Amino acid sequence: MPDCCASAGDLHVAIIGSGAAAFACALECVEQGSRVTLIERDTVGGTCVNVGCVPSKIMIRAAQLTQQQRRHPFAAVPVYEPQVDHQALAAQILRRVDELRHDKYESLLDSRPGITLLRADARFVNANTLEVRDSAGTRQLIRPDRVLIATGAAPRIPAIPGLADTPFWTSTDALQTTGRPDHLIVIGGSVVAVELAQAYRRLGAEVTMLVRSRILSRESPAISEALTAALVDEGMTVVCGHAPESVHHGSKGFTVRIGNREITGDRLLVAAGRRPNTETLNLGVTGIRCTDSGAVPVDASMRTAEPGVFAAGDCSTQPQYVYVAAAAGRRAAMVMHGQQAHLDLEAMPAVVFTDPQVATVGLDADAAERQGLEVVTRRLPLKQVPRALANFQTRGFIELVAAADSGRLLGAQIVAPEAGEMVQTAAMAIRSKMTVGQLAASLFAYLTWSEGLKLCAQAFEKDVTQLSCCAA
Repeated sequence: MPDCCASAGDLHVAIIGSGAAAFACALECVEQGSRVTLIERDTVGGTCVNVGCVPSKIMIRAAQLTQQQRRHPFAAVPVYEPQVDHQALAAQILRRVDELRHDKYESLLDSRPGITLLRADARFVNANTLEVRDSAGTRQLIRPDRVLIATGAAPRIPAIPGLADTPFWTSTDALQTTGRPDHLIVIGGSVVAVELAQAYRRLGAEVTMLVRSRILSRESPAISEALTAALVDEGMTVVCGHAPESVHHGSKGFTVRIGNREITGDRLLVAAGRRPNTETLNLGVTGIRCTDSGAVPVDASMRTAEPGVFAAGDCSTQPQYVYVAAAAGRRAAMVMHGQQAHLDLEAMPAVVFTDPQVATVGLDADAAERQGLEVVTRRLPLKQVPRALANFQTRGFIELVAAADSGRLLGAQIVAPEAGEMVQTAAMAIRSKMTVGQLAASLFAYLTWSEGLKLCAQAFEKDVTQLSCCAA
């Protein structure tokens, strides 16, 4: 599989997987005039639409509305305990997932004759050949000009004694159930863990989180502290700093031993991160050597160590976000066709859809200092943001990181109800190489959440507590 540049229309591209990275690559390839063989052993569409982003955000939104009926800050509006029809919610989630999978994935295959879907497993026979085997055992060999590995990732199951012998939930199970547990135990402090834990708490379950170190341990301690406080305030139990020692399941449900305690509940969700789906690809016959976690190493153009073989999405060493996967898949197709393309992650936003939301982009102060950069930071409590005051939602903060010499914005960390909507403004500012002074001088509409970014930028030069409303 030589890594030379063939002209458009000369390539046969095999893509293993059918998620965001796979489809973005396939669509770009057929636009370039090449033919594509898409190989999928399971459901078309990958994680996001089927068992990830889409169903989880529907559940989170339903849980948010439930919580607002139960608890809100406006004395003039009555509160009450809502009754949630969990079967109806599960059915609504399934309908929307089916609609989006059809509209955004399956129907695209019907309208693109240049893409052939094979429902089968794929593995490398050698660096130039794939063996494809369907569920009936029928085997065929294909020798494409280029290959994209886009097999995604699956829940990682930690090696806790007794766990494998129990009917624990993964995130997939938690999003597809038609019932609600009385007491949900959650192992893990990942993004998936906190999002689903809060959703189930708001939908009426008692929830206990068991976290090895701290919630969202890859983020700054300030973010972890703020989110943990919010979850505890909603009645959740969060046990940090201990790893579960054993799990048992019996007639009374699950028992998890942790330290000198035993935690019991009727359901157990394991949300301890995700592992790349690469173990069945037989990559040992190629020049590709995966990381210890099983991820395929790639460069900024999605090339692997094997000429002509590319990887993108959650199975690679790229960040595990669907929009990163889609961008990477398209750029991989461009490189396959001899074009120059790379994935720039300098201004990659990330959002955790808890309440308050957590959104980050660029560098935090610790990451910047690890890179040898001298930085200055400002943290603005939400109680200084007019929109937060008007909404009576002042839990959280905005923190900006800037280069000490130039004032160039390097990063933003936000904990706020609409942090996900705010962070894109910071991402565009970083991408445009704006300084905090330029951000502070920009016009922001009054009483928007994004105005908090301007106020935080002003804090580099002024005491914002002494400014009037709308102060320029």
